[in-house]
Amino acid sequence: MFEDKKERDTPPPYYQPSAPRAPPPPSGYRIPLNASSTFPNSLYTKTPPCYDLGDTSPVFLGSAIFNTSVHPCKVAPHLTPACHVPYGSTEVEHHGRYDLLPFDPDTMEWVPTSLGRIPNQRRPVQGGYEENGASLYHAIGNVRGVRVPGKTGEHLGGCNVAFGGKEHIITRGYEILCWR
Repeated sequence: MFEDKKERDTPPPYYQPSAPRAPPPPSGYRIPLNASSTFPNSLYTKTPPCYDLGDTSPVFLGSAIFNTSVHPCKVAPHLTPACHVPYGSTEVEHHGRYDLLPFDPDTMEWVPTSLGRIPNQRRPVQGGYEENGASLYHAIGNVRGVRVPGKTGEHLGGCNVAFGGKEHIITRGYEILCWR
């Protein structure tokens, strides 16, 4: 009710704005793993963008590292090995090095697209590259009602995902991972 004169005359504390954050690298912050790695906990992996059949097994985004290329893929810790790549009409079990990309909804978002197109005014998260240098990006396609991480690129004309032992090619109605 009664203000102390000292309280009225005291200026508010100085506001020190925080320094602007540098944008993440074009391919995001990743966790390096291989087939024999202990899978990191959810503090590091964050919330999975997908779940396998039955909505109980988490599926994460990854990039499988080969000798002359890097391919976006799915990382499913309930599978052995956890890294599965859509390649050559099949679902390839990758036993080598791969990187897990934690999905961060504050800086990333899924954008609808079709036919290998990069949506206008959008910057896709880099997921890898082909042997010839063509860019590959993270994508999610729907196979029998299940959202499955995979890859897309302008040269692919769609989204390729590994599911049920096969490579599925989805040309319309899939999503590409972009920076906000």
